[in-house]
Amino acid sequence: MKRLSVQIIRTKKELRTQITEWHMKGLKVGMVPTMGALHHGHLSLIREIQKHVDKVVVSIFVNPMQFGPHEDFDKYPRSETADIKKLDQVGTDLLYAPEVGEIYPDGFLTTVSVTKITEGLCAAKRPGHFDGVTTVVTKLLLQCLPDVALFGEKDFQQYTVLKQMAKDLDMPTEVMCGRLIRDDDGLATSSRNVYLTPEERQIALEIPKTLKQIISEIEDGTQTIEESLEKGTQHLLDSGVKEVQYLEIRQSDNLEPLTRTFGETSPLLARILVAAVVGKTRLIDNMPIKIFF
Repeated sequence: MKRLSVQIIRTKKELRTQITEWHMKGLKVGMVPTMGALHHGHLSLIREIQKHVDKVVVSIFVNPMQFGPHEDFDKYPRSETADIKKLDQVGTDLLYAPEVGEIYPDGFLTTVSVTKITEGLCAAKRPGHFDGVTTVVTKLLLQCLPDVALFGEKDFQQYTVLKQMAKDLDMPTEVMCGRLIRDDDGLATSSRNVYLTPEERQIALEIPKTLKQIISEIEDGTQTIEESLEKGTQHLLDSGVKEVQYLEIRQSDNLEPLTRTFGETSPLLARILVAAVVGKTRLIDNMPIKIFF
């Protein structure tokens, strides 16, 4: 049997010892935080960060703090054995897979919050979600102290929040964004895609198709932003989507509503974002869009 080359660590003490050893050798360390159930989107992030660092740490931790009371924490897919094999295949140096008590020991009382950019979009339907994300990522980054951390573009609001958090807290970690990866049929890769039945997956494919249609209409000037978003929302519902939680266009850099600077002639780089429920599965997606005023 082939011996795994990926090192597996489960405590912050062991993690810090290894990271300190690497840093003392002058090696640059990168981290990709995940909740496991790894797919080719995660693996693409690992391959991307390998271009920037000498050693790669991947964490797997299903964070209870970011799940609401009626969300799928208990059912969230967990497949550590399969995940380890995938990490080994792409040359991951270290897997950090702590137990809940290692992240949230008895007596844990602190929450890390980012305001403003956590309002609206995903936060509207998931109160407290981003506090859970920012708290656990703060813990992971402080436990590891990587030089670089990479987060996926699919969770664009999350990436924007974490980049702001690291900047505000003077963290010695560069937060980078890895490109969104899609399955062959166009659906954004997600660990939750396994929940979809074949029929539901066909419905879910209307999400990226609708985003592309809206982008085409707005960039071509054939529809106003309001008209195209309203028509896109109705199309998704007519296609079998159970609920459209949001379908919005925001500024790319700070996720604020679209605004025009007086005298501005170049297009505004923006982002169209959507969250939709297909069957019992909540899916998110986003794409860049240019807004011409």
